[in-house]
Amino acid sequence: MIVDAPEAAAALSDIERIVQRVKQSAIYRTAGAMLMIWGGIVACAYITAYLLPRRAGLIWIIFQLGGLVATGFLSTRKPQEKRYGFDMRTASALLLFFVFGLLWSVVLGKFGPREMNAFWATLFMFGYAMAGLWFGRAFIALGLGITVLTMAGYFWAGPLFEPYMAVVDGGGLVLCGLLMRRA
Repeated sequence: MIVDAPEAAAALSDIERIVQRVKQSAIYRTAGAMLMIWGGIVACAYITAYLLPRRAGLIWIIFQLGGLVATGFLSTRKPQEKRYGFDMRTASALLLFFVFGLLWSVVLGKFGPREMNAFWATLFMFGYAMAGLWFGRAFIALGLGITVLTMAGYFWAGPLFEPYMAVVDGGGLVLCGLLMRRA
């Protein structure tokens, strides 16, 4: 059997599409696990802060540190997928992201608790939407969807904003994580 140039080019193109889909799947599997972990952490933090509002700042710090430990563990647990996960550029980007958020939320913003919750949720969803430009539309949909729901809750959830955010932000992350793991 002799393969001519157009057939060979088509076969190589098919192989390249399959390689890209495998890479996308690996990224989505790793991201899905991270989203499920962070979704659970965020939901628990919102509920705990709602029940103990005077300790909300400390509660969020504790849960975020726990999330960072879990993220570090997960990113080192699967060395074959590590090249799609955490490296020094990722760590640097996250550090810059947190510093930016702290600068605006603590130093310049003068936010109340409700504004602080809405700010951080939408800041992270902006990050997910931006990541979607490189990693796939699922990240864009996640970022935009949770941002819209966060803003709706900010204006209309009243005193139940934190439990609402536990469902929308935490539950949304878990749901998206489950969907990405199946991709």
